[in-house]
Formats: sequence, C-alpha cells, structure tokens
Amino acid sequence: MPPRTHLRPAITWLVLGIFFLLVSVIPAAAQGNVHVVQPGETLFRIALRYGVTVDSLVAANNIANPSQIYAGQAIMIATGGAEPPPVAIPVLDPAPVVSAPVYHVVQRGETLGTIARRYGVTWQELAAANNIPNPNRILAGQQLVIMQAASPVNTAAIPPAAEPAAPPPAADPVITTAPVAAQTQTHIVQRGEHLAAIARRYGISWTAIARANNIVDPNRIYAGQALAIPAAGDIAADPTYFTPTVGQPSGPTPTITNGRQIIVDLSEQRVYAYQDGQLVFNSIASTGLPATPTVTGDFNIYWKLTDQTMSGPGYYLPGVPWVMYFYAGYALHGTYWHNNFGHPMSHGCVNLPTENAAWLFNFADVGTPVRVIY
Repeated sequence: MPPRTHLRPAITWLVLGIFFLLVSVIPAAAQGNVHVVQPGETLFRIALRYGVTVDSLVAANNIANPSQIYAGQAIMIATGGAEPPPVAIPVLDPAPVVSAPVYHVVQRGETLGTIARRYGVTWQELAAANNIPNPNRILAGQQLVIMQAASPVNTAAIPPAAEPAAPPPAADPVITTAPVAAQTQTHIVQRGEHLAAIARRYGISWTAIARANNIVDPNRIYAGQALAIPAAGDIAADPTYFTPTVGQPSGPTPTITNGRQIIVDLSEQRVYAYQDGQLVFNSIASTGLPATPTVTGDFNIYWKLTDQTMSGPGYYLPGVPWVMYFYAGYALHGTYWHNNFGHPMSHGCVNLPTENAAWLFNFADVGTPVRVIY
C-alpha cells in the first residue's frame, strides 16, 4: 500500500499548534513569577528575596501554615503584574543580599528559640548574628538583629509562625498585686512560658494562679493549657508571706537610719526592708542549704535583672524573676520552682515569693545596702 504522504502536513500543523498553545499558557513560570523552594528556605526568606510580604505569598498560594513549606514546592510570587527584579545571589544560597537589617526587641518570657521560629530562622543563626555566647541569657528589652534583608520589608505584616497572640503585658507590680482586670480572665499558655512569667504579666503571684487552677506542681504546665487568672478582689495578701507595714516593732535593728536598707535574717528565714530606720516590708524567704550557705556580712546591691536563666550542677532555671545581686553570685530573687519558704532551700541565694521579690525589686536601687545576719 503506498504511504499516506497527504497526512504529513496535517500532523506537522497539529504539532506546531500544540507547541504554540503550550508557550501561551506558561508565561508566568518562564518570566520568573514562580519560585521553587530550595532545601532550608522559609517563606520569610523567600519574601525577603522578592521584596514582598509573607502575607502576600500565603494569600497567592493558599498556604494554611506559613511555617510548613517543603523543598521542591512551587511558590507563586504575587508582584501585582510586575516582574520581580533579579537578585544577585546563588539559587541554592538562602541568605539574601545585605541591605537593611531587621530587628526584634525581646519581650518578657521570650526565648531565642521562639524568636527564631517567628522569623523562620534558627536560634543558632540568631546567636551567631548577635554574638550571644549563652543562648539561655537574653534579656527583656534587648535588641536582636534577625538577618540582613534584600529589601525593606514591612515586618509588622509578618505573622508569628504557629505562635498564638497573647494578651499585652501589664505594668510591673509595685506592691503585692497589681491586677490588670476587674474580673477573671483566661490565659492560654505559650511555648516556653512558666507560671512565674505568666503571673508577672498579670501583676499577681504565681501561687494565686496555682490555687485558682488546682495546680499541684507549678513546674508542670504545658503549651495550650487554659489558665484562669484570678481577679483583684479574689486575691488576699497572705501575712505568712508578705507583711508591708510601717513602724512595725518586730524585726532586727537597722544599722542605717538615713536611706534604705535590706536585712536578711538567716535564723528567721525572713527579709526586712527599712526606710530611714523604719520597717516598711518583711517577707518569708528560703536561704542557702547547709552545704551551700548564704554569705553573711554587709554588702550592696550591684546588679539588677528583671529575669535571668540560672543554672549549675543539678539545676536549670529559666526566667528567674526580679534578680538583685548583692555579692558575687549571691542574689535576692523571685522563686517559682518551690513553695517551701521558711526553710533553707537554695544554693546560696535568697529565695522569695515572686510577688514579694517584685516589691523589693522596685524598692531597692543599685547601691542599696544589704546586711545578712544570723
């Protein structure tokens, strides 16, 4: 049978038609409006690369969780019809070109890990970028460089990665309690939070929160747990722990009659504060165990920290609140890990109930004399 040569022109035109059709429907990818995710990249870094926001990428690609993208995933870059400018960096290098820095101010209760997750980087990168030798030691109010952005980005539009919004922090308490609401509130525990940090946020004691929620072990709370925050009228000052009085006759005799003085009485396991020789405050405490006794003598407060991670042989305590150092590594500070006040419990520091430590922190300045006696 002779070959059907009359079919060849039709087949040729069919192939050409399919080719031109494919060319017409794939302009976006050819023009660079689609980004293929590389290993180690995050949505935040991709947004910086193209000078857009994470929100625009999430909306354009129907991404349910901005912290979960994968290598090889095709991301549509929403540029409003304009082609994004070329970026002079290697395709596999996730680091953008240096131009404008992005900063983050550390809030109370935050850790390097939670901040890193917020911006889609690692805590090791944050530590290296900010010359942080100990990742457990960052301070509220400290400014961190997150990374160098390829172009200015509206960081306010970048949502936290899987970090639910928390209520705004309350003012630091000045006396026993300074609640921020007139009725009971609910607080959802965030990753890295502990009972003392939550109590400071609402200006109440951690013991009040523990009692309101029937918490037996204050060290065991978990992310996502709903805590009832007691109202102001529900919290009564416990005289066993806190007695702010003026002119109270009990307590050791002060040695300073002009100005402020703190006296720690190891035999009574109590701390006393004086103003011009008059007793204005006293609190139960827990001082050093026999193997790690609290130093005695006359000292002065030389360093104050609103919170600090303390660690040593056999213990690791993040977020220790209201710390005031008076000699070497010895300090007065708040305590959330035990409730056995009135008995020696520490490695040498003076443990106080958190709300009492807050009062003393606001009372004393750097240089305030501290006397430790038996």
